[in-house]
Amino acid sequence: MNWITSYVRPRLNSMLGRREMPENLWIKCPETGEMVFHRELEENQWVIPASGYHMKISAKDRLKHFFDDGEFEIVTNPAVAVDPLRFRDQKKYADRLRENKQKTGLDDSIVNALGSLEGLPIVTCLHDFSFMGGSLGIAAGEAIIKGFETAVEKKRPMVLFAASGGARMQEGILSLMQLPRTTVAVEMLKEAGLPYIVVLTNPTTGGVSASYAMLGDIHIAEPGAVIGFAGARVIEQTIREKLPEGFQRSEYLLDHGMVDMVVHRHELRPTIGRLLRMMMKQPALADTGADVKPANTLPAPSTGADPVTGETTPETATEPAQ
Repeated sequence: MNWITSYVRPRLNSMLGRREMPENLWIKCPETGEMVFHRELEENQWVIPASGYHMKISAKDRLKHFFDDGEFEIVTNPAVAVDPLRFRDQKKYADRLRENKQKTGLDDSIVNALGSLEGLPIVTCLHDFSFMGGSLGIAAGEAIIKGFETAVEKKRPMVLFAASGGARMQEGILSLMQLPRTTVAVEMLKEAGLPYIVVLTNPTTGGVSASYAMLGDIHIAEPGAVIGFAGARVIEQTIREKLPEGFQRSEYLLDHGMVDMVVHRHELRPTIGRLLRMMMKQPALADTGADVKPANTLPAPSTGADPVTGETTPETATEPAQ
């Protein structure tokens, strides 16, 4: 036992009235190094206000901001065998699972929820990256299938938020078997004629990007998200070439046709709501009554105005009233 740190320092702190400060009171922006107050970041949906950098967000925090009035119902995930291979590396896999369950309060990396988005009932399936990197194992695969089955049963569209490092190595081939199983679940949804929208967040890699995360009707990516199968370093070492700037980022994939749009986290609600209403052939939300002119609308030409530009020209100008 260190006498100074264990006895002297606590005594001095109590005498001087010092209080221990929480370690996560301030959070550093990975992009700019800016220090942001934790509460401010949480209220901003974990987006750095100045730089716009999208940090990782837990599944339940995302649900609170995504659903109407923050109200949702969690779907119970099926029970599965724990550690079927009795895997062990530096520690037992069963111990890793127990630690992650205690840390996150989740059963595994997938959370399914029911709720409404702008009045439209939907089902959501979310990866939580804080649970073993959002990796895909047997429990996660069963949960994903449960989410799609729930959507088909209730005849609701599915919105999936992907954030994963890929298949879970501790489950070996059993983890890889979840790729075709979840693909079948996607086909069940499509056969039922229900929309499937995928939101790719940072990161979406490995077996997840090689299966259900790339089978959506529409693919939306958050800004700056890393999306791909193999890591950039592995690809560079394999092909022995330098990859382009921004390779595997959302914006790069949008330019090359891999995703349909890149949408800021604050705009996901209205964007997905609008898309689902079009896909479900539902009427648009009622107008707020504000007189808003579409951005591309030209002013209506007045008498004697040019029909294209709307400007009055000497050739077409009318004579002033006498």
